[in-house]
Amino acid sequence: MPLRGGVRRGRRGKPQPVPNNNSNNNNNQNNNYSEAVENAAIATRTRKRKRAAAAAVAAPVEDNIVAAPAAANEIREVRQRGERVLEQPERREQVGERPMDDYSNGGKKVDKATADESSAAPLPERVQVGGSPMYRIEKKLGKGGFGQVCVGRRISGGISNDRNGPGAIEVALKFEHRNSKGCNYGPPHEWQVYNTLGGSHGVPRVHYKGRQGDYYVMVMDMLGPSLWDVWNNSSHTMPMEMVACTGIEAISILEKMHSKGYVHGDVKPENFLLGPPGTPDEKRLFLVDLGLATRWRRNTGLHVEYDQRPDVFRGTVRYASVHAHLGRTVSRRDDLESLAYTLIFLLRGRLPWQGYQGENKGFLVCKKKMATSPEGLCCFCPQPFKLFVEYVVNLKFDEEPNYAKCISLFDGIVGPNPDIRPINTEGAQKLTYQVGHKRGRLAFEDEVDEQPRKKVRMGMPATQWISVYNARKPMKQRYHYNVMDTRLAQHIEKGTEDGLFISSVASSQNLWALIMDAGTGFNAQVYDLSPSFLHKEWILEQWEKNYYISAVAGATNGCSLVVMSKGTQYLQQSYKVSDSFPFKWINKKWREDFYVTCMATSGSRWAVVMSRGAGFSEQVVELDFLYPSEGVHRRWDAGYRITSTAATSDQTALVLSVPRRKPTDETQETLRTSAFPSTHVKEKWGKNLYIASVCYGRTVS
Repeated sequence: MPLRGGVRRGRRGKPQPVPNNNSNNNNNQNNNYSEAVENAAIATRTRKRKRAAAAAVAAPVEDNIVAAPAAANEIREVRQRGERVLEQPERREQVGERPMDDYSNGGKKVDKATADESSAAPLPERVQVGGSPMYRIEKKLGKGGFGQVCVGRRISGGISNDRNGPGAIEVALKFEHRNSKGCNYGPPHEWQVYNTLGGSHGVPRVHYKGRQGDYYVMVMDMLGPSLWDVWNNSSHTMPMEMVACTGIEAISILEKMHSKGYVHGDVKPENFLLGPPGTPDEKRLFLVDLGLATRWRRNTGLHVEYDQRPDVFRGTVRYASVHAHLGRTVSRRDDLESLAYTLIFLLRGRLPWQGYQGENKGFLVCKKKMATSPEGLCCFCPQPFKLFVEYVVNLKFDEEPNYAKCISLFDGIVGPNPDIRPINTEGAQKLTYQVGHKRGRLAFEDEVDEQPRKKVRMGMPATQWISVYNARKPMKQRYHYNVMDTRLAQHIEKGTEDGLFISSVASSQNLWALIMDAGTGFNAQVYDLSPSFLHKEWILEQWEKNYYISAVAGATNGCSLVVMSKGTQYLQQSYKVSDSFPFKWINKKWREDFYVTCMATSGSRWAVVMSRGAGFSEQVVELDFLYPSEGVHRRWDAGYRITSTAATSDQTALVLSVPRRKPTDETQETLRTSAFPSTHVKEKWGKNLYIASVCYGRTVS
């Protein structure tokens, strides 16, 4: 069977003998500290009098949110007295992404508050900032999420008739309102970026800047049309040689920008401009709009740390990298992936994910990008484009791209004489000479010393079992899988008789999997098999009896299995069910000292249970449209361990935590298998590794 795995090695104690375990059909024995989740939306539990719970059940429910009318001061008292209280209702959470419009050019949506402020404060008719000449505003060139650009004509203060430079007759004036998001702490972030990058290869120079009225203003050289304009004015086509030259020169511009420690963050056709028509620079390529540029390298020279915030999106939906969609820290690979989509768009006239609309547009676009292989994306393109896409989508977070090699891919498409190429590629030529290679002699297959690169995006999704194993002292653990509803009680009762409690549950094809072991620390347990996801009233009732949710699973038919236990270390508990992964809610609860303790899915719905007193000091989420192998290994290296898992047919979510008390042996391993990993579990038991969590859903073939 197909098998994938990962290992986090820690300090191991001496192996101890494993006690005799019974096995029978789909039964077997070993341990886990589990996770799961289900239903409606937000419910909370701490110790309180019965009438509070009764009021909670009777309280009106709003938008699939389970809540009770406890006052905020009552909740604060809970921390001191340890009473049981239910949280105040919260509004249904929205999709965790920055909404974007599908403009004809795929541009960013302007923040509404910023747009309203900007329109309320008209632009000045004349501009003079930072010792510049006086300019009269003549026409608007463009508008985006980080300001607007106008043509400024010099009316006083200059003596030359230059077309560019500080004394130019015509300049570009970029305005950003003082109340816009980019100016929260004074002048726009973009000013600082231009201070570092302005005038370097492919980046226009800023001659003056300052504030006038309600606006921060930059005075820059006037440039020519954007690549979007060229494409749009040529019946939505662009010659192959021009696209290849664009790729060559754009890679060299990004290399220079990256060498100075920055990534652009919003690479797209609209942000590549040619020089002014009729000038020696009319075939030069420039990259503009540095409002989203961020540092990939710290002042110490070290790479920025990896992180993922699924509720944060920066860029333009059409061209953004998959990592940007998923809220991962931006690095050099993301600029190159956006460039790859830009080139394919200019060449083919359309990308496969165009046309999605609505609130979850970002989710659908990202899903389509993940499901589109380099072969499928470049099916009508020359081979170099496919090789380029394949290379950039498989780059690691902190991997240094081989820019010269990427440039060399397009050598066979462009003409041999650089002087007659449609775009000036002088910067790219300098780059390839600097690294000591002769143009046209580089190919990805030339590398003899490198290990074969593992392809992570092949456009062939798969659903598999994901199982997580922790090192534990020898103990008794038992598993059951492919369990029908009618057989659940029999297996659970037999396990209870043998001193085992459920530590993890999962579902596949509307059949259940149970993990039971002797290492949970529970002293009593109840469960509920419900046709709904989750059974709110039953959960509230059990909370009143001092039970806490310890495991949860959902089936594709909408049913749920909720396990609640006594003897947990939890002090308070809350859960939420939503149509998308509720990271915003999770982030809010983290600030209240709650941690995710189990998760589940039912169809495309998510349920997340969070608890106070969970024994964690830090927690992060890895969310992806495939198994997030790179993220897991980076988190392992930082001291995190997987503590909750859940997956739909589209996405996998892993929660990783730092325990307050370090285990004696920190070893953790993961497996991905097409069938329940029964034979592998027995092998793990032989190494004192016990199932800690299991789920079924999206991985990758």
